Amino acid sequence: MTAREPPPIRPAPLRLRVRPAAESPLRAGHPWLFADSIREQNRPGEPGELAVIYDRRNQFLALGLFDPDSPLRVRVLQAGQPAQIDAAWWAARLERAIGIRANLFDGQTTGYRWIHGENDGWPGLVLDRYAETLVLKLYTQAWFPRLAEITKLLVARLQPGRIVLRLSRNIQAAARAWRLADGQMLHGAAPESDVVFLEDGLRFGAEVRCGQKTGFFLDQRENRRRVGGLAAGRRLLNVFSFSGGFSLHAARAGAASVADLDLSAHALASARRNFALNRDDSRVAACPRQDLKADAFAWLGARPARVFDLIVLDPPSLARRAADKPAALQAYASLARRAAPHLSPGGLLVACSCSAHVPAAEFFQTVQGALAGVRRLERLQTTGHPPDHPATFAEAQYLKAIYLLCFPR
Repeated sequence: MTAREPPPIRPAPLRLRVRPAAESPLRAGHPWLFADSIREQNRPGEPGELAVIYDRRNQFLALGLFDPDSPLRVRVLQAGQPAQIDAAWWAARLERAIGIRANLFDGQTTGYRWIHGENDGWPGLVLDRYAETLVLKLYTQAWFPRLAEITKLLVARLQPGRIVLRLSRNIQAAARAWRLADGQMLHGAAPESDVVFLEDGLRFGAEVRCGQKTGFFLDQRENRRRVGGLAAGRRLLNVFSFSGGFSLHAARAGAASVADLDLSAHALASARRNFALNRDDSRVAACPRQDLKADAFAWLGARPARVFDLIVLDPPSLARRAADKPAALQAYASLARRAAPHLSPGGLLVACSCSAHVPAAEFFQTVQGALAGVRRLERLQTTGHPPDHPATFAEAQYLKAIYLLCFPR
């Protein structure tokens, strides 16, 4: 008779006690705990380990995913009451995200966001749909130990043709230890080319394995639709055009012409491919289209100015850190001032920002202030996040746009 081996020794749960200033935000549901807010920690933690967070009186505050290598040390999963984080918990959390989007889209739109990170209770993780393809993007290594479990859940519930993994740049080195890489397949076969999906019946191609974000800028869908509704008979200039989404919506709506302005030859080629995907639409085929490969600031500042009836300014993020905010506001003002001479009398300007460090009110004020000296303005509307990209806490509020009707003074 052999002696029975003793059971493995399990480490004590990872317990964190936070500084008083961090208690109120966690109680209010804020999804982040930064390293400098941790007062005590009972032992070192591993990536993806569940950390239990307590206040100064040793009362439960929250639990979340631990990342020892990030200043954002814990991404909160559950606050207020303890919970068993098991397969049933993950399934319920997924159903909640699906339910929010249940009636948002019909068969004419097959590209949208299923999970929007912290805002859907999946901190540091987004899931986008492009027709039968899902793209899972991670922003923290804390998800690596759970990736197989989450992939299995997504396959069972959503039944995609494939799932592509995308990784934020800051975690790609750490991913190698887990045999993970940006663009690898988690499920199904790799696509041979761009994945084609529908947006309001228009066909677009998404570069799901290597493109920006998850392959397309899904968050601008509502603004692209609005621009289309304003474009009939107008000459459109699409600045920072990327894949030509605003132009394609405008062309189908009967724009007199469209011009895509971008410094990237790759982006302009993507726009041409998207127009080719829709050449069976007679309005798209009939709309004159031009590529303008140039720096946007330089081209807009050139004289004499070409005149358009509708200009869209949709630059990339100009403030990746809080310290970038003053320079970003100056850049937004400069773009608006340089665009003004290109607008016909009564022309429309649509200015967008995707910089979370620039609050919406300051952005709107900056754009209007830059134009006020040279144009009489009528503010038509402002917009924020689309419903599949909810913003449930301040730091998540990044997207905004302002629509201005501009007259000569």
